[in-house]
Amino acid sequence: MTFLDFEKPIQELWEQLEKAKQTHDKGKVDMSTTIKDLENKIQETRKEIYSKLTPWQKVQVSRHPDRPYVLAYMNAMTDNTFLELHGDRSVKDDKAMIGGFGSIEGKTFMLIGQQKGINTKMRQYRNFGMANPEGYRKALRLMKLAEKFNKPIVTLIDTPGAHPGMEAEERGQGEAIARNLLEMSQLTVPVICIIIGEGASGGALGIGIGDKVLMLEHTWYSVISPESCSSILWRSWDFKEQAATALKLTAENMLEQKLIDGIIKEPIGGAHVNHEESFQNVKKEILKQVAKLEKLEPEKRIESRIEKFSAMGVFVEG
Repeated sequence: MTFLDFEKPIQELWEQLEKAKQTHDKGKVDMSTTIKDLENKIQETRKEIYSKLTPWQKVQVSRHPDRPYVLAYMNAMTDNTFLELHGDRSVKDDKAMIGGFGSIEGKTFMLIGQQKGINTKMRQYRNFGMANPEGYRKALRLMKLAEKFNKPIVTLIDTPGAHPGMEAEERGQGEAIARNLLEMSQLTVPVICIIIGEGASGGALGIGIGDKVLMLEHTWYSVISPESCSSILWRSWDFKEQAATALKLTAENMLEQKLIDGIIKEPIGGAHVNHEESFQNVKKEILKQVAKLEKLEPEKRIESRIEKFSAMGVFVEG
């Protein structure tokens, strides 16, 4: 198990627990009481630490290497029915953006999201979850397909941003994301967007326009990452903790500013501690929200969606 720098107390208890289990397994000493006490102590310590995380610590949790990624959610939530679809019918199949049909509790959804990769080789293959223009065009093609067959759409967002390379700009990165914003705002089917990890900049917003926008408890959503903000304002990454606080990027901040519609609870210690519980929490929220949204007429959903995003921010007419 990987531990973050602020999880040192948990790590120390975990190491003691592993030693106690090894001693118990050898059969020389009965350590069952000690093991139980240590397990309870770990749970209590986790609960205490995670009840007062700073914004920067939440950013760290959202990037935890053991945290479940998009494909894991898709496979776990569907009834062994996830069918991945490929290609934007123009350039190629972007491996950072994945999507396809899947059945959740007998109901068919179009599931779309950014996949980061579970190891170094797969991260390179998936371009670290940073989609190119063809990725956003593939996502839009799949959304239109879902609309054609009247199937609700769920997007699972986890990206450090859209790919910033010159080739992406040459192929129209900005236009592809802008097109998605326009088209998603007018989709006639229910659209639910969930940030399950990092939600950075236009890369996240490109699949983030929905009737309901939700965030997992220990995720972040912002126009820029804390490191990039720090490098711009202070010419150094050393002020990333201050930047994280100033950006107001946590789920609580987003809900307070009415930029999202709700927060999905994570297991104590984060989604990486208990994948299955996290999958179930997200699955329940999807089913709950889609049941409400399907009661509305398509025109009403579109009107409410546009009004919600139009009301965000502050402006003054001269």
